[in-house]
Amino acid sequence: MRPMRLDLAGFTVFREETTVDFTDADFFALVGPTGSGKSTVLDAICFALYGTVPRWGGTRGLANALAPSATEARVRLVFESAGDRYVATRVVRRDGRGAVKTANAGLQLMPPGFDVTKLDTGLSPDDLGEVVAGTPAEMEQAVLAAVGLPYEQFTSCVVLPQGQFADFLHAKPATRQQILVNLLGLGIYEEVQKRATERAGQAEAKLEAVDKMLGGLADVDDATLAAAQERVDRVRELAGAVAAAVPELERARATAREQAAALAALDAELAVLAGVRPPDGITELARAVAAARGAADEAAAAVGLAEEREEKLRGELAGAGDESALRLLLRTHGDRERLTGELAAVAAAVAAAQTEHDAGAGALAQARAAAERAEVELDAAFRAHEEAKATDQAVALRAHLVEGAPCPVCEQVVPRVPAVPEGSAVARAVAAGKAARATSEAAKRVVQERDAAARELDRVLLRARTEHDQLTARLAELDGQLADAAAPETLREALAEHARLRRALEEAAGAVRAGRDAARRARSALDGAQDRLRRAWRDFDAVRDGLARFGPPAADREDVAAAWAALAGWAGEEADRRRVDRPGLAAAVGAAETAAGEVAERIAGLFATAGLDSGDDPLRDAAVAVERAEAELRRLAERREQAAELREQRAGHERAARVARALAGHLRANNFERWLLAEALDLLVDGASRILRELSGGQYDLVHDKGEFFVVDHHDAGLRRGVRTLSGGETFQASLALALALSEQLAGMSTTAASLESIVLDEGFGTLDAATLDTVAATLENLAARGDRMVGVVTHVPALAERIPVRFEVRKDARTARVERTGL
Repeated sequence: MRPMRLDLAGFTVFREETTVDFTDADFFALVGPTGSGKSTVLDAICFALYGTVPRWGGTRGLANALAPSATEARVRLVFESAGDRYVATRVVRRDGRGAVKTANAGLQLMPPGFDVTKLDTGLSPDDLGEVVAGTPAEMEQAVLAAVGLPYEQFTSCVVLPQGQFADFLHAKPATRQQILVNLLGLGIYEEVQKRATERAGQAEAKLEAVDKMLGGLADVDDATLAAAQERVDRVRELAGAVAAAVPELERARATAREQAAALAALDAELAVLAGVRPPDGITELARAVAAARGAADEAAAAVGLAEEREEKLRGELAGAGDESALRLLLRTHGDRERLTGELAAVAAAVAAAQTEHDAGAGALAQARAAAERAEVELDAAFRAHEEAKATDQAVALRAHLVEGAPCPVCEQVVPRVPAVPEGSAVARAVAAGKAARATSEAAKRVVQERDAAARELDRVLLRARTEHDQLTARLAELDGQLADAAAPETLREALAEHARLRRALEEAAGAVRAGRDAARRARSALDGAQDRLRRAWRDFDAVRDGLARFGPPAADREDVAAAWAALAGWAGEEADRRRVDRPGLAAAVGAAETAAGEVAERIAGLFATAGLDSGDDPLRDAAVAVERAEAELRRLAERREQAAELREQRAGHERAARVARALAGHLRANNFERWLLAEALDLLVDGASRILRELSGGQYDLVHDKGEFFVVDHHDAGLRRGVRTLSGGETFQASLALALALSEQLAGMSTTAASLESIVLDEGFGTLDAATLDTVAATLENLAARGDRMVGVVTHVPALAERIPVRFEVRKDARTARVERTGL
């Protein structure tokens, strides 16, 4: 498996959309500060393929896929495996209740030569190729088929995450053996053993089926075939004898049929002639037609008389004048009388309104005069108030005057100080002014009230005069309409005459309708009687036409009863004449049938002698018997040939079952697989030991014994130590050696889809000293230089990162992590 491109959005620290393009990165490093998200890139690769990440602790940690506060995470991985290119996609969402679930998962096989850069153009999933898996449940088997490794082995051999770098080194022998079985495709031998067992079972089942079929063919021998041939000969002789007798039987039956047909024809003629008899009531039918015709004529005459009276009354009513005009004139007389009374009442109302209007006008004039007087008094009070204020001011100055002293106002000597009057002139003037203002406002209110009353009286008088004028004009109009009209009494007499003529006309119209109904009923009765007469003639003609072959006599077309009587008499005579010939014809039919029966009995005897049943068609029965006998002979011959073929098939199935059982037995012992595993483990340990010697400066070799790994310490007299006794740095060196050996050695030995086309290390470089780190870097450079492996490391050791040509630098800010490619 070789990653080509990784797209992330909302996945753990990668909140925003991020793309990592591995297309030409054969040897790369993921670098960046601790916690920036370097290992998350490897987590995304594992998650896209298997739906989980080692450090999440299984699928229960699915919520870890979402970036903080994100509701959806998307991961898409494009990778190559065994020459094919795939795209794996997984989408995780958080629902409204906070539960995190896989919303979508799929694996597609991309078309050959698909340009990965087209993914940036927004292609839909349908454009990415054939769907290999479309649901999370289908992903496990589809990814296993594409990559060749289950999740646990993928994280032990391809993407080695932190904390699990030494899993393959410390794995139990059985677990390590299963990893090698998957890598080398040795499971194919178990599959071969299973298929060999299945084929053996299928061959034995076929053998059993053939034996059952042969058991059913045991009765096919020479004696059976000879008996079948003899029966064929007998039925062929029967067929020849029947073929000779059948023409005689046909002639006898034809004669019997001819005689029987002649007798049946005679009986049919007798039946037809015997059925000719006049229908019941044919004599009364003519009288009924005549009576119905007389009643129809009388009803038509009565209708004519009623229509003449109706037309006369209609003319008299038209000459009596227009009833609507008369009624209109009578209503006009009534309207004039009513309007005359209303006009007198309105004239009285106008006079009363005029009187009230004049009184209101006088009251308004008086109120306005009183208001003017109050206004004059209010002006006088205002002037008195001004004079009082001057007087009070002068009185106030007196308190400061001194006799013989100069006046402070005029600066003249005051000869005498006048006495100060009691009370204030202003107070008296204010009281008088308030009284005058109250009187003025009261007078104004009276003017307003009288003015409003006068305006209302004006409106009342105007309405009364308007109504009077309208009534006067309407009355004049009615007088004009009645200028030449008759008196009301004359108009009422004319309307009474109209009513009498209308009642008489309605009675006449009723008589016309009744007469017409009676005429329609009489005509209907006549039509029914005539229709019955026509049907009687049609029935007669039909019966006579049915007797045309016998030559019936001509009919009297004036009297249907006489015509029926003549035809019935003639039919009786014809029937009597034919009854004389019937006995001889019946005897001839019996003789012909007896002759045909004798021939039929002779043919039935031939079938009985042959042991067969005969039916209505002896020739067909004989032919069927021959065909069945020949078919049975052929069937026996075919069964004999089939038995020979089945014996040959049985031998082949028996050989196939023996071979399949032998192969299944050899593979069931697992010796071959055990030998292959031992060889693979030897190659793996040899390659890992060589790498470990380089990494440890010649101190350690790696060996195995019964599936367990050991190191040989050459610095301690070749002491053999278990791998679990190694220190952290030593464990890293041994694990790296195994990982590199798996990638370098076993990938070339794999015969299945298991693909070790890449290896990514995420562990422990910071624990190495400078010399070992240099050895590790050189080893990785040599592995990458071969060009058949992608090699990646996750490190924050600058000395190692600087020696790797392609670097993906991972940075993280407060919102999201980003990946930027540096180097080549």
